[in-house]
Amino acid sequence: MPEVIDHLSQSIPAAIHDTAAEAASQSLILVIDDEAGIRESLEVLLSLEGYNVETAIDGEAGLEMLEKRSCDLVLLDLSLPGQSGLELLPQIHERYPELPVVMITAFGTVDNVVEAVRAGAENFVQKPWDNEKLLADIRSAIARHKAEAENIQLKRALKQRYNFSNIIGKSEVMLRIFDLVAQVAPSRSTVLIEGESGTGKELIAKALHANSPRKDKPFVPVNTGSMPSELLESTLFGHVKGAFTSAIATKKGLFEIANGGTLFLDEIGNMGMDTQAKILRVLQDRRFTPVGGTQEIQVDVRIVAATNVNLRQAVRDGKFRDDLFYRLNVISIDLPPLRSRREDIPLLVNRFLDYFSKENDLEPRKLTADAMRALVDYDWPGNVRELENIIERGVVLSSTTIIGSGLLPGHITGRTFQDALLEHNPNASLFDILEDIERRIIIEKLERCNWNQTDAAEQFHIPLSTLNQKIKRLNIEIRKKNRD
Repeated sequence: MPEVIDHLSQSIPAAIHDTAAEAASQSLILVIDDEAGIRESLEVLLSLEGYNVETAIDGEAGLEMLEKRSCDLVLLDLSLPGQSGLELLPQIHERYPELPVVMITAFGTVDNVVEAVRAGAENFVQKPWDNEKLLADIRSAIARHKAEAENIQLKRALKQRYNFSNIIGKSEVMLRIFDLVAQVAPSRSTVLIEGESGTGKELIAKALHANSPRKDKPFVPVNTGSMPSELLESTLFGHVKGAFTSAIATKKGLFEIANGGTLFLDEIGNMGMDTQAKILRVLQDRRFTPVGGTQEIQVDVRIVAATNVNLRQAVRDGKFRDDLFYRLNVISIDLPPLRSRREDIPLLVNRFLDYFSKENDLEPRKLTADAMRALVDYDWPGNVRELENIIERGVVLSSTTIIGSGLLPGHITGRTFQDALLEHNPNASLFDILEDIERRIIIEKLERCNWNQTDAAEQFHIPLSTLNQKIKRLNIEIRKKNRD
């Protein structure tokens, strides 16, 4: 036995030790063989190469070891007492399908090799083996195993990234934004989100909050551009009783409500100059005074602001304070318009199809290839919000599980209404075409009336019984009313 060990150690070139030891140091190999001499020889050979090694005398001990340790490769003897290697191999692959197994035997026949490969063996080595070839086979199998494992992890990571906090995208620009959000979210820094209307600025703000230490505290959104200055100040900072005519009671502002969490100031570019000055003070001192009050209130609030206007230009035009801009623009996230990331459109379409099909208790809807092409080619001035509305419309108006280009608005497809109808069913009779038109009009009206047949009948100026007869004749499925 000492002679065997000495031969093994001498047969390994020193250069291999230097180059392979680092790569092998994190790999664990399990040797399953009933011969003590073989187990010891392989343990020495592999240890000198830098591998971690565990040994087992039979299949039962080998399976127990695999339950305890996460191995990168198994060297399995074909002839084991009790349960043979060929009988053990399928069990290993059933439990650990990605784990490579190299079979070793002194009885190498073609039948054995074929059977072992069919059972999932990575390779087949015959005793006495060539050390260099065995080590090369082991390195190759482990490298392939680790590459496959990393690929699985990458796919999982990409799947999460494509749907980062409900933000859909696989384009390079969106993946960079996901990375930036993940990096910035844990900090306290103020974030300015810029982008056209409908690009998903509030979703980014919610993602920042959801991935921050403040996630269990309030996320409070407010559209600062839709309120007069006096109402906005009262909304943000609160007011005391008697501060103005209608202030019949003291009321907390959103800054105080968001304490410990995140305040999302949407459309901040439209905020009045007086309110801008007060927002600046809160950012500087984290203090504010309610409208009509004298007592300062201190808060710990993270500010995330958003705008669809060019704030730099607004500063140059004197419409936005430069000092507030610099306070807000600590971290800037620029959301691209949908037309700049067309590769994301199919992902978004499928997400919306799935959502609105479930929302309306319908079978899953799918788009035809020409309908998808039309959506990808369109420039989407309303961005993701417009796409969402178009898909909802298509789902609601569809009478089958397939949504063709005929159900898309003409300004998207470039086709006239007549063209769309003929494309939808070029062999249809006049009666079928008119029936299809009637069905679509009734469904669209019912949707606008929240599926209230009485309201729809009144707007059509027909008796309710007549509308119900049409609904029955046209096989229109009555859907649930929205809670809103």
